[in-house]
Amino acid sequence: MAVEIEYLGHSGFLIRCDGVTVAIDPFVSESPVADRGVSDIKCDHLLFTHGHFDHIGDGVAIAKNNLEATVYGTFEVMEYFGEHDVACQPINPGGKILTDFGYIAYVRADHSSSLAGKYMGVAAGIILHIGGKTIYHLGDTDLFSDMKLIGEIYKPDVALIPIGDTFTMGPELGARAAEFIGAPVVVPMHYKTWPQLRQSVEGFAPEGIEVCEIGVGGVMGV
Repeated sequence: MAVEIEYLGHSGFLIRCDGVTVAIDPFVSESPVADRGVSDIKCDHLLFTHGHFDHIGDGVAIAKNNLEATVYGTFEVMEYFGEHDVACQPINPGGKILTDFGYIAYVRADHSSSLAGKYMGVAAGIILHIGGKTIYHLGDTDLFSDMKLIGEIYKPDVALIPIGDTFTMGPELGARAAEFIGAPVVVPMHYKTWPQLRQSVEGFAPEGIEVCEIGVGGVMGV
């Protein structure tokens, strides 16, 4: 079954298969690279990796524009959504939820998580199994050796890897992460958005792994 991955810029993606659309970290209204607005994001499931503004900043508005969508995130992030009258499904790293298209699992990420000075719980990565394919969105993270274990357990077909440096891994550590995980295809993310982030994939060259750079608004098949 064909799975499409569309890049929204920064760490945002729309993943589609068989009439189902899953949005991960859709951040568009304040993104200098986004090619659409909040009202353009249509989805059936809405997933967030952590509480920083460049990941959940548009979340409440998008959720309220997609009232039938199920919203997922770590416990404290979902408390925040609940305070804004958005029905949601909390999940923490180690947890797995079966869905009508496959499953969603949350895994470890090494990063902070807050919004306007409020603690927003732990950061996470996301495993999305849809259309018989497994996609690993690393969220914002440093390199850690348990990425090897995550790769062994979930055997992702594609890994979406931050390479922007400063706040996450840079290209060289991102390449090591790709090699740890072992997915045959990797997609760089969390770069080019602002000047303090890396502006190219130079140095992101994992051995024996295809790097697929998707431009904003671009789509790749899995």
